[in-house]
Parts: sequence; C-alpha cells; structure tokens
Amino acid sequence: MPAPPPDFEPPPWLKFFRKYIWFIAGGLSIIAITAVRPFMRHIPEPPEVMFTLPDDYALVDHEGNAFTPETLEGQVWVAGFVFTRCPSSCPAVTRAMQDLYDRFERNGIGVKMVSFSVDPEHDTPEVLSAYHDEFATEDDEAWRFVTGDLAAITALLEDGFKLGVGERTQKDGLFDIAHSTKLALVDAEGNVRGFYGLDPTPNADGGLDELYERADRVMMLAKTGR
Repeated sequence: MPAPPPDFEPPPWLKFFRKYIWFIAGGLSIIAITAVRPFMRHIPEPPEVMFTLPDDYALVDHEGNAFTPETLEGQVWVAGFVFTRCPSSCPAVTRAMQDLYDRFERNGIGVKMVSFSVDPEHDTPEVLSAYHDEFATEDDEAWRFVTGDLAAITALLEDGFKLGVGERTQKDGLFDIAHSTKLALVDAEGNVRGFYGLDPTPNADGGLDELYERADRVMMLAKTGR
C-alpha cells in the first residue's frame, strides 16, 4: 500500500479512532463477553426422581389454611424441617431457607418454600405465624410454615421424606428434637429430587448454590413440560 502524501490530513473519525483505540477495544470486549455470557452459563441437568411423596397427608399452615398434596400441585418447592423453640440447628436451617427465598424472589423464580414443624404440639398456626413474620414477606403463599397432628407430621417425614425424627428430650432446661437439617427439593408432581446441605458452596452434601441451580432447572422443566 503506497504511503499517504506528506500533506495528507486524516479525517476526524480516524484521528478519534487512533487516539482512543484501546478504550474502544476494551469496550467492544466487554460488550462481546456480556453477549455470550448467557450461552456460557452451566445449567446442571435436573436431578433424577428419588421417590414420590404420599398423596394423602392433611396438615395446616401458619394461616390456618389446609396444606395437602393439592396445595402445591404443579409447583416446585423446597422443604425444610424446624421447630420454633429449637436451641441448636433450626436457626441455621431457617436462615438457609431465607437466603434461597430471597434469591428466588429477587430473580423472579417461582420456587416455593415450606418449613415443616417437627414440634407440632407446641407450634400451632398462631406460633408459626409469628415465626413466619420474622423471615418472610407478606406473600404468604411463597413461604408456608406447616404444622398439624403429631402422628401426621411424623408419618410424612418418616414415610414420605424418608427422614428420621428423634424423641423429644429435655436437658438442662433445653427442649430438643433430633431431626434432619437437609433441605429437600420437590418437583411439580410431588417427587423428591434430592437433599442438600446448608453450606453456600457445593460440597459432599450439595450445598445451597447447587440446590438453587437444580431448583431453577426443575422449574424450567415444569414450565416447558420437557
């Protein structure tokens, strides 16, 4: 290519381009990365069905409304197990569920939350209503706190979720009930898809980040039917 004549005056756009070439290149790189990021996101496969919950349980939520298999039919939900006078693990379970609840709400993902009381004789709807208000918003259908007959709750946990519930004990003035701290992912057909630990990052127990991603994936399946 021949050299430009000595008196050649580059046009303004070329002067601008030469002066700010590195800024322009950087800006284009940011735009390109932003454009391809959705396609680079790893979306895990939906977890396999482990088993199906019973279709005959009859409980009640913190508002005094019936909670049955039909209540969340067609919905994806996360289940946790707590009781309001728990001195040990329950606050961590509820904080983990609140973290998920906030993330689902913030990102417009309609996964529901259900906290089952393992101490239903104490945790009446009135007690759970006050407990609910400490953690959830006024959207009562997004996060339910569920109680009911002791035998019905125990049967659902042991025969439905396949989780053990210990005897009620009291020592040094502290009341306790041994129970699982795992969170269960339930799909729109009432199938349990997995259990996950409370740690934020993935580990041997899954972790909250994995539960969030898996719940999002199962939610996508529920919407598309695939």
